[in-house]
Amino acid sequence: MNALPRWRLSGYYFFYFAFIGAFSPYFGLYLQSLDFSAWDIGLLMSQMQLMRMFGPNLWGWLVDHFGHRVTVIRLAGAIGLAGFSAFFWLDRLPGMLVAMAVLALFWSAALPLVETLTFDHLREERGRYGNIRVWGSVGFIIAVMGTGALLDRVAPVGVLWVCALILAGILGCALVLPEAPQRPAGGDEAPIGRILRQPRVLALMGACFAMSAAHGGFYVFFSIHLSGNGYAKTAVGLLWSLGVLAEIGIFLLMTRIARRFSLRMILLVCFLAAVVRFLLMGWAVASVGAMVFVQLLHGLTFGAYHASAIAAVNQWFPGKSQGRGQALYSSLSFGAGGLLGALVSGWTWDDWGAGWSFSLGAAFALAGFLLVWRWVGDDATVDVAKPEKTPDPVQ
Repeated sequence: MNALPRWRLSGYYFFYFAFIGAFSPYFGLYLQSLDFSAWDIGLLMSQMQLMRMFGPNLWGWLVDHFGHRVTVIRLAGAIGLAGFSAFFWLDRLPGMLVAMAVLALFWSAALPLVETLTFDHLREERGRYGNIRVWGSVGFIIAVMGTGALLDRVAPVGVLWVCALILAGILGCALVLPEAPQRPAGGDEAPIGRILRQPRVLALMGACFAMSAAHGGFYVFFSIHLSGNGYAKTAVGLLWSLGVLAEIGIFLLMTRIARRFSLRMILLVCFLAAVVRFLLMGWAVASVGAMVFVQLLHGLTFGAYHASAIAAVNQWFPGKSQGRGQALYSSLSFGAGGLLGALVSGWTWDDWGAGWSFSLGAAFALAGFLLVWRWVGDDATVDVAKPEKTPDPVQ
Protein backbone atom coordinates (compact mmCIF):
# COMPACT_ATOMS: atom_id res chain seq x y z
CA MET A 1 0.00 0.00 0.00
CA ASN A 2 1.35 3.44 -0.90
CA ALA A 3 2.12 5.82 1.97
CA LEU A 4 -0.63 8.31 2.76
CA PRO A 5 0.33 11.75 1.31
CA ARG A 6 -0.94 13.40 4.47
CA TRP A 7 0.86 16.71 4.27
CA ARG A 8 0.18 17.24 0.60
CA LEU A 9 -3.52 16.70 1.18
CA SER A 10 -3.45 18.79 4.38
CA GLY A 11 -1.69 21.59 2.49
CA TYR A 12 -4.38 21.61 -0.16
CA TYR A 13 -7.15 21.91 2.44
CA PHE A 14 -5.17 24.65 4.22
CA PHE A 15 -4.89 26.84 1.14
CA TYR A 16 -8.38 26.03 -0.19
CA PHE A 17 -10.13 27.24 2.95
CA ALA A 18 -7.60 30.04 3.46
CA PHE A 19 -8.87 31.44 0.17
CA ILE A 20 -12.42 31.38 1.52
CA GLY A 21 -11.19 33.11 4.68
CA ALA A 22 -9.64 35.94 2.66
CA PHE A 23 -12.18 36.16 -0.16
CA SER A 24 -15.63 35.77 1.43
CA PRO A 25 -15.33 38.37 4.22
CA TYR A 26 -13.25 40.99 2.40
CA PHE A 27 -13.77 40.88 -1.36
CA GLY A 28 -17.12 42.61 -0.95
CA LEU A 29 -15.31 45.46 0.83
CA TYR A 30 -12.99 45.76 -2.16
CA LEU A 31 -15.97 45.92 -4.51
CA GLN A 32 -17.52 48.58 -2.30
CA SER A 33 -14.29 50.61 -2.58
CA LEU A 34 -14.80 50.59 -6.37
CA ASP A 35 -18.23 52.21 -5.82
CA PHE A 36 -20.23 49.19 -6.93
CA SER A 37 -23.83 49.24 -5.76
CA ALA A 38 -25.16 46.63 -3.32
CA TRP A 39 -26.99 44.95 -6.22
CA ASP A 40 -23.76 44.75 -8.24
CA ILE A 41 -21.89 43.31 -5.25
CA GLY A 42 -24.62 40.75 -4.63
CA LEU A 43 -24.68 39.83 -8.32
CA LEU A 44 -20.91 39.36 -8.47
CA MET A 45 -20.64 37.37 -5.25
CA SER A 46 -23.65 35.22 -6.19
CA GLN A 47 -21.64 33.72 -9.06
CA MET A 48 -20.02 31.42 -6.50
CA GLN A 49 -23.44 30.00 -5.55
CA LEU A 50 -24.64 29.94 -9.17
CA MET A 51 -21.76 27.72 -10.27
CA ARG A 52 -22.29 25.41 -7.30
CA MET A 53 -25.72 24.59 -8.69
CA PHE A 54 -24.29 22.62 -11.59
CA GLY A 55 -20.49 22.89 -11.54
CA PRO A 56 -19.74 19.93 -9.21
CA ASN A 57 -22.13 17.70 -11.16
CA LEU A 58 -20.51 18.71 -14.46
CA TRP A 59 -16.98 18.04 -13.25
CA GLY A 60 -18.02 14.84 -11.48
CA TRP A 61 -19.63 13.58 -14.71
CA LEU A 62 -16.50 14.40 -16.73
CA VAL A 63 -14.25 12.57 -14.27
CA ASP A 64 -16.62 9.58 -14.11
CA HIS A 65 -16.60 9.25 -17.90
CA PHE A 66 -13.04 10.24 -18.81
CA GLY A 67 -11.02 9.84 -15.60
CA HIS A 68 -7.98 12.09 -14.99
CA ARG A 69 -9.22 13.30 -11.60
CA VAL A 70 -5.94 14.90 -10.51
CA THR A 71 -5.56 16.54 -13.92
CA VAL A 72 -8.93 18.25 -13.44
CA ILE A 73 -7.90 19.37 -9.94
CA ARG A 74 -4.72 20.91 -11.37
CA LEU A 75 -6.61 22.51 -14.25
CA ALA A 76 -9.09 23.99 -11.79
CA GLY A 77 -6.22 25.49 -9.79
CA ALA A 78 -4.54 26.99 -12.84
CA ILE A 79 -7.63 28.49 -14.48
CA GLY A 80 -9.02 29.62 -11.12
CA LEU A 81 -5.82 31.61 -10.52
CA ALA A 82 -5.91 33.00 -14.06
CA GLY A 83 -9.55 34.03 -13.70
CA PHE A 84 -8.89 35.78 -10.40
CA SER A 85 -5.81 37.57 -11.77
CA ALA A 86 -8.10 39.45 -14.15
CA PHE A 87 -9.41 41.44 -11.16
CA PHE A 88 -6.11 43.32 -11.01
CA TRP A 89 -7.02 45.29 -14.16
CA LEU A 90 -10.82 44.99 -14.32
CA ASP A 91 -13.06 47.56 -12.63
CA ARG A 92 -16.32 47.37 -14.63
CA LEU A 93 -19.22 45.06 -13.97
CA PRO A 94 -19.41 43.09 -17.27
CA GLY A 95 -15.76 42.09 -17.28
CA MET A 96 -15.76 41.30 -13.57
CA LEU A 97 -18.84 39.12 -13.99
CA VAL A 98 -17.02 37.05 -16.60
CA ALA A 99 -13.91 36.76 -14.43
CA MET A 100 -15.99 35.78 -11.38
CA ALA A 101 -17.92 33.19 -13.38
CA VAL A 102 -14.67 31.62 -14.63
CA LEU A 103 -13.21 31.59 -11.11
CA ALA A 104 -16.40 30.11 -9.63
CA LEU A 105 -16.85 27.43 -12.30
CA PHE A 106 -13.37 26.02 -11.84
CA TRP A 107 -13.35 26.68 -8.09
CA SER A 108 -16.47 24.54 -7.73
CA ALA A 109 -14.67 21.65 -9.44
CA ALA A 110 -11.91 21.23 -6.92
CA LEU A 111 -13.13 20.37 -3.43
CA PRO A 112 -15.54 17.49 -4.27
CA LEU A 113 -12.79 15.82 -6.32
CA VAL A 114 -10.17 16.36 -3.60
CA GLU A 115 -12.60 14.89 -1.06
CA THR A 116 -13.00 11.70 -3.10
CA LEU A 117 -9.24 11.60 -3.67
CA THR A 118 -8.62 11.92 0.07
CA PHE A 119 -11.00 9.11 0.95
CA ASP A 120 -9.50 6.88 -1.74
CA HIS A 121 -6.06 7.46 -0.23
CA LEU A 122 -7.39 6.78 3.27
CA ARG A 123 -9.05 3.51 2.22
CA GLU A 124 -10.03 1.82 5.49
CA GLU A 125 -8.48 4.56 7.64
CA ARG A 126 -11.31 7.08 7.34
CA GLY A 127 -10.88 8.01 10.97
CA ARG A 128 -7.74 9.90 9.94
CA TYR A 129 -9.78 12.24 7.73
CA GLY A 130 -10.30 14.71 10.58
CA ASN A 131 -6.54 15.04 11.12
CA ILE A 132 -6.18 16.09 7.48
CA ARG A 133 -9.33 18.19 7.15
CA VAL A 134 -8.68 20.22 10.30
CA TRP A 135 -5.93 22.08 8.41
CA GLY A 136 -8.67 23.65 6.29
CA SER A 137 -10.14 25.27 9.38
CA VAL A 138 -6.66 26.37 10.49
CA GLY A 139 -6.10 27.95 7.08
CA PHE A 140 -9.42 29.79 7.22
CA ILE A 141 -8.77 31.24 10.66
CA ILE A 142 -5.23 32.37 9.81
CA ALA A 143 -6.40 33.96 6.54
CA VAL A 144 -9.47 35.73 7.92
CA MET A 145 -7.56 37.20 10.87
CA GLY A 146 -4.39 38.00 8.93
CA THR A 147 -6.24 39.64 6.04
CA GLY A 148 -8.35 41.69 8.43
CA ALA A 149 -5.25 42.96 10.23
CA LEU A 150 -3.60 43.76 6.88
CA LEU A 151 -6.59 45.72 5.59
CA ASP A 152 -6.52 47.91 8.69
CA ARG A 153 -3.15 49.12 7.37
CA VAL A 154 -3.43 49.04 3.57
CA ALA A 155 -6.06 49.88 0.95
CA PRO A 156 -8.83 47.33 0.17
CA VAL A 157 -6.97 46.33 -3.01
CA GLY A 158 -4.62 44.43 -0.71
CA VAL A 159 -7.17 41.59 -0.61
CA LEU A 160 -6.39 40.89 -4.28
CA TRP A 161 -2.73 40.20 -3.50
CA VAL A 162 -3.60 37.98 -0.55
CA CYS A 163 -6.11 35.94 -2.56
CA ALA A 164 -3.77 35.61 -5.54
CA LEU A 165 -0.95 34.31 -3.32
CA ILE A 166 -3.30 31.79 -1.70
CA LEU A 167 -4.58 30.62 -5.09
CA ALA A 168 -0.96 30.14 -6.13
CA GLY A 169 -0.56 27.99 -3.03
CA ILE A 170 -3.59 25.93 -4.06
CA LEU A 171 -2.09 25.38 -7.50
CA GLY A 172 1.25 24.42 -6.00
CA CYS A 173 -0.38 21.81 -3.77
CA ALA A 174 -2.48 20.51 -6.67
CA LEU A 175 0.65 19.94 -8.74
CA VAL A 176 2.08 17.56 -6.13
CA LEU A 177 -1.11 15.66 -5.28
CA PRO A 178 -0.79 11.97 -6.24
CA GLU A 179 -3.64 9.99 -7.78
CA ALA A 180 -5.19 7.07 -5.87
CA PRO A 181 -7.09 4.04 -7.24
CA GLN A 182 -10.82 4.72 -7.22
CA ARG A 183 -13.09 2.26 -5.50
CA PRO A 184 -16.33 1.22 -7.18
CA ALA A 185 -19.52 2.32 -5.48
CA GLY A 186 -21.31 -0.42 -3.66
CA GLY A 187 -24.85 -1.09 -2.59
CA ASP A 188 -28.16 -1.22 -4.37
CA GLU A 189 -29.56 1.89 -5.96
CA ALA A 190 -33.01 2.88 -4.74
CA PRO A 191 -35.26 4.59 -7.32
CA ILE A 192 -34.60 8.29 -6.88
CA GLY A 193 -38.21 9.21 -7.68
CA ARG A 194 -39.51 7.02 -4.87
CA ILE A 195 -37.16 8.67 -2.40
CA LEU A 196 -38.08 12.18 -3.48
CA ARG A 197 -41.79 11.45 -3.08
CA GLN A 198 -41.33 11.01 0.67
CA PRO A 199 -42.74 14.07 2.50
CA ARG A 200 -39.82 14.13 4.95
CA VAL A 201 -37.30 14.25 2.08
CA LEU A 202 -39.13 17.03 0.25
CA ALA A 203 -39.47 18.98 3.50
CA LEU A 204 -35.79 18.59 4.32
CA MET A 205 -34.69 19.72 0.86
CA GLY A 206 -37.01 22.72 1.05
CA ALA A 207 -35.77 23.59 4.52
CA CYS A 208 -32.14 23.32 3.41
CA PHE A 209 -32.89 25.65 0.50
CA ALA A 210 -34.43 28.12 2.97
CA MET A 211 -31.50 27.93 5.41
CA SER A 212 -28.96 28.69 2.70
CA ALA A 213 -31.14 31.53 1.41
CA ALA A 214 -31.21 32.89 4.96
CA HIS A 215 -27.39 32.92 5.01
CA GLY A 216 -27.07 34.57 1.57
CA GLY A 217 -26.98 38.13 2.88
CA PHE A 218 -24.63 37.12 5.68
CA TYR A 219 -21.94 35.78 3.37
CA VAL A 220 -22.12 38.79 1.04
CA PHE A 221 -22.77 41.74 3.35
CA PHE A 222 -21.80 40.85 6.94
CA SER A 223 -18.31 42.38 6.65
CA ILE A 224 -19.69 45.45 4.85
CA HIS A 225 -22.33 45.75 7.59
CA LEU A 226 -19.74 45.60 10.38
CA SER A 227 -17.28 47.93 8.65
CA GLY A 228 -20.00 50.46 7.96
CA ASN A 229 -20.83 50.52 11.66
CA GLY A 230 -17.31 51.29 12.80
CA TYR A 231 -15.80 47.84 13.33
CA ALA A 232 -12.10 47.57 12.46
CA LYS A 233 -11.08 44.97 9.88
CA THR A 234 -9.25 43.08 12.63
CA ALA A 235 -12.49 42.89 14.63
CA VAL A 236 -14.31 41.68 11.51
CA GLY A 237 -11.75 38.90 11.15
CA LEU A 238 -12.07 37.93 14.81
CA LEU A 239 -15.85 37.66 14.51
CA TRP A 240 -15.61 35.48 11.40
CA SER A 241 -13.08 33.27 13.18
CA LEU A 242 -15.37 32.98 16.19
CA GLY A 243 -18.09 31.56 13.95
CA VAL A 244 -15.72 28.92 12.59
CA LEU A 245 -14.57 27.94 16.08
CA ALA A 246 -18.21 27.63 17.17
CA GLU A 247 -19.06 25.27 14.30
CA ILE A 248 -15.95 23.15 14.94
CA GLY A 249 -16.97 22.83 18.59
CA ILE A 250 -20.44 21.72 17.57
CA PHE A 251 -19.03 19.16 15.12
CA LEU A 252 -17.04 17.63 18.00
CA LEU A 253 -20.20 17.41 20.14
CA MET A 254 -22.66 16.24 17.47
CA THR A 255 -22.47 12.55 18.32
CA ARG A 256 -23.50 13.26 21.92
CA ILE A 257 -26.18 15.74 20.85
CA ALA A 258 -27.71 13.28 18.36
CA ARG A 259 -27.92 10.58 21.03
CA ARG A 260 -30.01 12.82 23.27
CA PHE A 261 -32.23 14.61 20.77
CA SER A 262 -34.17 13.62 17.65
CA LEU A 263 -33.31 14.90 14.20
CA ARG A 264 -36.52 16.93 14.25
CA MET A 265 -35.65 18.62 17.55
CA ILE A 266 -32.08 19.45 16.45
CA LEU A 267 -33.28 20.98 13.18
CA LEU A 268 -36.07 22.97 14.85
CA VAL A 269 -33.58 24.47 17.33
CA CYS A 270 -31.17 25.29 14.50
CA PHE A 271 -33.82 27.09 12.45
CA LEU A 272 -35.08 29.04 15.47
CA ALA A 273 -31.49 30.01 16.23
CA ALA A 274 -31.20 31.30 12.65
CA VAL A 275 -34.31 33.47 13.08
CA VAL A 276 -32.81 35.02 16.22
CA ARG A 277 -29.36 35.31 14.66
CA PHE A 278 -30.39 37.28 11.59
CA LEU A 279 -32.74 39.57 13.46
CA LEU A 280 -29.93 40.47 15.87
CA MET A 281 -27.48 40.79 12.99
CA GLY A 282 -29.70 43.37 11.33
CA TRP A 283 -30.87 45.39 14.29
CA ALA A 284 -28.26 45.04 17.07
CA VAL A 285 -25.02 45.67 15.19
CA ALA A 286 -24.07 48.50 17.57
CA SER A 287 -23.61 45.95 20.36
CA VAL A 288 -20.32 44.05 20.27
CA GLY A 289 -21.78 41.51 22.69
CA ALA A 290 -24.71 40.89 20.34
CA MET A 291 -22.35 40.34 17.40
CA VAL A 292 -20.31 37.86 19.45
CA PHE A 293 -23.53 36.00 20.26
CA VAL A 294 -24.56 36.16 16.60
CA GLN A 295 -21.34 34.44 15.57
CA LEU A 296 -21.56 31.83 18.32
CA LEU A 297 -24.97 30.92 16.89
CA HIS A 298 -23.16 29.93 13.68
CA GLY A 299 -22.37 26.70 15.50
CA LEU A 300 -26.09 25.90 15.36
CA THR A 301 -27.18 27.58 12.13
CA PHE A 302 -24.42 25.93 10.13
CA GLY A 303 -22.61 23.37 12.30
CA ALA A 304 -25.43 21.37 13.90
CA TYR A 305 -27.80 22.00 11.00
CA HIS A 306 -25.35 20.86 8.32
CA ALA A 307 -24.13 17.83 10.26
CA SER A 308 -27.73 16.69 10.79
CA ALA A 309 -28.90 17.46 7.26
CA ILE A 310 -26.05 15.70 5.48
CA ALA A 311 -26.36 12.67 7.77
CA ALA A 312 -30.09 12.50 6.97
CA VAL A 313 -29.40 12.71 3.23
CA ASN A 314 -26.79 9.96 3.47
CA GLN A 315 -29.24 7.62 5.22
CA TRP A 316 -32.43 8.53 3.35
CA PHE A 317 -30.69 8.07 -0.02
CA PRO A 318 -29.30 4.52 0.36
CA GLY A 319 -26.76 2.67 -1.76
CA LYS A 320 -25.74 4.18 -5.07
CA SER A 321 -28.40 6.88 -4.78
CA GLN A 322 -26.36 8.42 -1.95
CA GLY A 323 -24.13 10.37 -4.32
CA ARG A 324 -27.15 11.78 -6.15
CA GLY A 325 -28.70 12.73 -2.83
CA GLN A 326 -25.58 14.61 -1.78
CA ALA A 327 -25.40 16.38 -5.13
CA LEU A 328 -29.07 17.37 -4.87
CA TYR A 329 -28.57 18.64 -1.33
CA SER A 330 -25.55 20.71 -2.34
CA SER A 331 -27.16 22.12 -5.49
CA LEU A 332 -30.47 23.04 -3.84
CA SER A 333 -29.02 24.47 -0.65
CA PHE A 334 -25.59 26.00 -1.18
CA GLY A 335 -26.30 26.54 -4.88
CA ALA A 336 -29.89 27.66 -5.47
CA GLY A 337 -30.64 28.76 -1.90
CA GLY A 338 -27.41 30.70 -1.52
CA LEU A 339 -27.92 32.30 -4.94
CA LEU A 340 -31.42 33.49 -4.05
CA GLY A 341 -30.28 34.85 -0.69
CA ALA A 342 -27.35 36.74 -2.22
CA LEU A 343 -29.49 38.31 -4.97
CA VAL A 344 -32.38 39.24 -2.68
CA SER A 345 -30.05 40.88 -0.16
CA GLY A 346 -28.29 42.78 -2.95
CA TRP A 347 -31.64 44.00 -4.26
CA THR A 348 -32.89 45.21 -0.85
CA TRP A 349 -29.68 46.45 0.79
CA ASP A 350 -29.54 50.01 -0.56
CA ASP A 351 -33.29 50.72 -0.49
CA TRP A 352 -34.39 48.82 2.63
CA GLY A 353 -31.23 48.92 4.71
CA ALA A 354 -29.36 46.23 6.58
CA GLY A 355 -32.01 45.67 9.23
CA TRP A 356 -34.76 44.67 6.84
CA SER A 357 -32.39 42.80 4.53
CA PHE A 358 -31.24 40.54 7.36
CA SER A 359 -34.85 40.29 8.54
CA LEU A 360 -35.65 38.66 5.19
CA GLY A 361 -32.97 36.11 6.10
CA ALA A 362 -34.83 35.49 9.35
CA ALA A 363 -38.04 35.02 7.33
CA PHE A 364 -36.36 32.37 5.17
CA ALA A 365 -35.21 30.59 8.33
CA LEU A 366 -38.75 30.72 9.72
CA ALA A 367 -40.05 29.10 6.51
CA GLY A 368 -37.52 26.29 6.98
CA PHE A 369 -38.63 25.87 10.59
CA LEU A 370 -42.26 25.45 9.49
CA LEU A 371 -41.30 22.83 6.89
CA VAL A 372 -39.42 20.76 9.47
CA TRP A 373 -42.13 21.22 12.11
CA ARG A 374 -44.87 20.03 9.75
CA TRP A 375 -43.27 17.19 7.79
CA VAL A 376 -40.19 15.84 9.60
CA GLY A 377 -41.49 13.54 12.33
CA ASP A 378 -39.97 12.60 15.67
CA ASP A 379 -39.45 9.08 14.33
CA ALA A 380 -36.89 10.38 11.76
CA THR A 381 -33.52 9.40 13.19
CA VAL A 382 -30.00 9.54 11.76
CA ASP A 383 -26.56 8.52 12.98
CA VAL A 384 -24.35 11.60 12.64
CA ALA A 385 -21.37 9.49 13.60
CA LYS A 386 -21.54 7.78 10.20
CA PRO A 387 -21.88 10.42 7.49
CA GLU A 388 -20.38 9.49 4.13
CA LYS A 389 -18.28 12.63 4.38
CA THR A 390 -17.43 14.79 7.33
CA PRO A 391 -19.33 18.12 7.12
CA ASP A 392 -17.27 20.93 5.67
CA PRO A 393 -16.96 23.99 7.90
CA VAL A 394 -16.94 27.48 6.43
CA GLN A 395 -19.48 27.08 3.68
